[in-house]
Amino acid sequence: MALSPDRKKESKSFMPEAVISAVKIIAVAYAGLCLLVYFRQSNYLYYPEKKISATPSLLQLQYEDVMLETDDGESIGAWYIPAGPDPKQGLTLLFCHGNAGNICHRLESILTFHQLGLHVLIFDYHGYGTSTGSPGEEETYLDAQAAWKYLVETRGVPQDHIIAFGRSLGGAVAAWMAARVNPRALVLESSFTSVPDMAQHAFPFLPARWLSRFQYNTLTRLPSIDCPVLVAHGARDRTVPYSHGQRLFEGANEPKLFIELKGAHNDGGMDTQPEYREAFMAFINAHDAEQSETISKEGLSTK
Repeated sequence: MALSPDRKKESKSFMPEAVISAVKIIAVAYAGLCLLVYFRQSNYLYYPEKKISATPSLLQLQYEDVMLETDDGESIGAWYIPAGPDPKQGLTLLFCHGNAGNICHRLESILTFHQLGLHVLIFDYHGYGTSTGSPGEEETYLDAQAAWKYLVETRGVPQDHIIAFGRSLGGAVAAWMAARVNPRALVLESSFTSVPDMAQHAFPFLPARWLSRFQYNTLTRLPSIDCPVLVAHGARDRTVPYSHGQRLFEGANEPKLFIELKGAHNDGGMDTQPEYREAFMAFINAHDAEQSETISKEGLSTK
């Protein structure tokens, strides 16, 4: 049966309206997803745990429980673990850990560095462990600032005896610090180039770089870092792509060293790979660059 002219007109107009309605629904859903990512991104970046379930004493290590004061008035939990009877040139490793858990989840790494003859200061970020406050980018920088000042001003450690070590998110924190002071060396383990780059990797279907409220842009800081830089990254890392480690190494000044890790993002790194430990110590001992005895002109201001 043939359609009447009015029915034909109604049929023709129905399809465009249905398409327009579908496009509107998709656009609203897409905008909603963008807003969700924008306002909840701190939940994707920080995974703090408050409970300290173990201490270095579990591994028969002597340690000091330290509370650091930040410039914004918060108290930051930290441990200082001395190297023991045979320290390597009195070197101290300032440990900036990753974005999940707290300092008690890094006991194996603490033991590794202790066995290498290094003093260790490891600290928690705002809102992690016993630290007060809430985590944020500027807050993590203030935490690193407080840890550095504690070593240099309270314990009297020469800054050319301090190794800035950062794992994952901690690499961005350690790099921020190294760009403002002169540590003996900077070590970036399984670290990313920037949060916008990571966001685009995680949400390739969104304008994630534009939505990012956090930067942690290690790649742009590397040209201003003059100390030796060691970059360690695994080709099987699915959390932070291997290309991030390669780009960080390319962006660093000489002297520098790249170490390819075995395994994925959380497979142990230096704790499980003796060849990494040997290369790490050889690199640290080989580059005793001239360092200033005072904090550089720019200082540790987060502004």
